[in-house]
Amino acid sequence: MKDRGGKGTERSVDERYSQWKSLVPVLYDWLANHNLVWPSLSCRWGPQLEQATYKNRQRLYLSEQTDGSVPNTLVIANCEVVKPRVAAAEHISQFNEEARSPFVKKNKTIIHPGEVNRIRELPQNSKIVATHTDSPDVLIWDVEAQPNRHPVLGATESRPDLILTGHKDNAEFALAMSPTEPFVLSGGKDKSVILWSIQDYISTLAVEQGSAKSPGSSGANTKHAESPSIGPRGIYQGHGNTVEDVQFCPSSSQEFCSVGDDSCLILWDARTGSAPAVKVEKAHTADIHCVDWNPHDVNLILTGSADNTIHMFDRRNLTSGGVGSPIHTFEGHNAAVLCVQWSPDKSSVFGSSAEDGLLNVWDYEKIGKRQDSVGSRTSNYPPGLFFRHAGHRDKVVDFHWNASDPWTIVSVSDDGESTGGGGTLQIWRMIDLIYRPEEEVLAELDKFKSHILTCEKKSE
Repeated sequence: MKDRGGKGTERSVDERYSQWKSLVPVLYDWLANHNLVWPSLSCRWGPQLEQATYKNRQRLYLSEQTDGSVPNTLVIANCEVVKPRVAAAEHISQFNEEARSPFVKKNKTIIHPGEVNRIRELPQNSKIVATHTDSPDVLIWDVEAQPNRHPVLGATESRPDLILTGHKDNAEFALAMSPTEPFVLSGGKDKSVILWSIQDYISTLAVEQGSAKSPGSSGANTKHAESPSIGPRGIYQGHGNTVEDVQFCPSSSQEFCSVGDDSCLILWDARTGSAPAVKVEKAHTADIHCVDWNPHDVNLILTGSADNTIHMFDRRNLTSGGVGSPIHTFEGHNAAVLCVQWSPDKSSVFGSSAEDGLLNVWDYEKIGKRQDSVGSRTSNYPPGLFFRHAGHRDKVVDFHWNASDPWTIVSVSDDGESTGGGGTLQIWRMIDLIYRPEEEVLAELDKFKSHILTCEKKSE
């Protein structure tokens, strides 16, 4: 997955970026641009830490994928999230692509054994995160108990608080946490989907921390193999190639789905055994890189593929004639789709990012609706697409909606070659006039119209 290509011409990328930058004050309520020292393949919001008048402080998880001159790291940062309708337009537009944002500050560094390919946070415990690296194991970290390490060449690796074992080959990207119970799901090159429960271990960890040093607090141990480990609760086999992504059903830790390089979408139910509950052959015409399950409507599942499309499936009617039958195909990218995610705020809205450097925001409820307010101008855009974030200049490898501030998104791109840095992290919120109900927006704009007319009369 890391080697997937898909670049447009330099000129067209630069032109698109320049046009986007000129529109930033009009399209965005807030934007923070952070030039990274090293590329990050994953970005995730953590818990909100503090609320203030104009901004909130929130945890942000990133990684540093280095060239070997210093160790790879898992970074726990603190992010100042400016509240809606606080930032001035001139402030939003004044950012330096080569600078680090004052809104993002490193709080702690964990020296990671290998590259951090994927980060996932545990919903039931805000201090626990899981990481995938180039190995068969899933690593579990207590980010509060872990010591802050200085990443210098030759430094010993931090020791994970728990290792989840069971894969027979590297498991690099497919990783998910259940919203309902402390369950972890993974997929890998061994074509397997594996389920663990860390419930028992978390209670043991709490006892150990009360009586002695926690397993993560030593920090000086050289081998992460010394960490405690647990085996799987279940191993599920049905894919014919690498499993690229996995996701839990939002309402059940026993139901989950997976996608892979065999172009299949598989639904599983741990209560009925280890065989697929439903296997959707040819869910796409190429490798499937990502999947997400709608937290507001458990019948809707999204998949994103190397065929440049996003498919929306209804799990009550997944196939037709033995092959995948999506209820809609979204076509707004011109390169492989790497990440899809439903909005935590509105059931019909989702985002998609791809190797074309774009992060698209869609609303499937808009499909088929005539938008008289913008008329024929919408004909150039795919049905359902209502916002396009073009602030990245190469593939957008990951993004995450902010559940504490629902229309705020963090996104990260591997555009070091274009920017002369180590990739770009952006935290942004589109202006609310774009997504609020049309009648509300028109009413507000009408007030401004009255205000402008009043000002004109006074100036005459």
